[in-house]
Amino acid sequence: MSRPKRELRKKYVVFCEGDTEYNYIDAMRLNQGVELALKPVNMQGGGYAGFLEHIKKEADNNCLAKFIIIDFDRARKHPGELPRLKELMEYCKLQNERKKIPHFLILDNPDFEYVACLHIEAYHGQDVRKYIEQTLGLGDMEKFKAMRDVYGYLNTKGNSFERMLSRLKKKIVVNHYQINKSGFEIKISDTEVFWEHENERGSNINEFFDVISW
Repeated sequence: MSRPKRELRKKYVVFCEGDTEYNYIDAMRLNQGVELALKPVNMQGGGYAGFLEHIKKEADNNCLAKFIIIDFDRARKHPGELPRLKELMEYCKLQNERKKIPHFLILDNPDFEYVACLHIEAYHGQDVRKYIEQTLGLGDMEKFKAMRDVYGYLNTKGNSFERMLSRLKKKIVVNHYQINKSGFEIKISDTEVFWEHENERGSNINEFFDVISW
């Protein structure tokens, strides 16, 4: 008797730094049925350098790609962190050049909370903190960050991630990648960094949505 054919499953590892990102992606994972291993990293304990150490320790077993989702605002607020961010960028680039598990660096500028606001139809670039606390009536940014169903909140009543994706313009990081569906393979051929966009809000989180939906 022949063995039953083993079904290949897409599995991704996602490193994220904040509660908002974790709660959003966790609910997204359940909603879309994507196999994601979420790895929250406490940035307060070592910044971008600590983040890099977490990535290096993570095994590559049965993994199609790794996503490193971080905020750029830390580099803006703490000048000493910019060199550490560049080290993280170089590490990801090196892994991709060596044709290892693709490392997608996703850089939200200034942060994921801005990306979250882009989901909302009535948001048109206002101050993020004031918009969340006052216009949305949540009263406290920490309350928003702790919202377990933030994905559902941002994808109902006319709000959607499709709207957010359509609004993304300027990006500091752009990964060029190819997806081989039949071979269950993803490759990053090049990564461009546009430092001239560091003062303009944006994100390349569109790459995350594109890859996990194939």
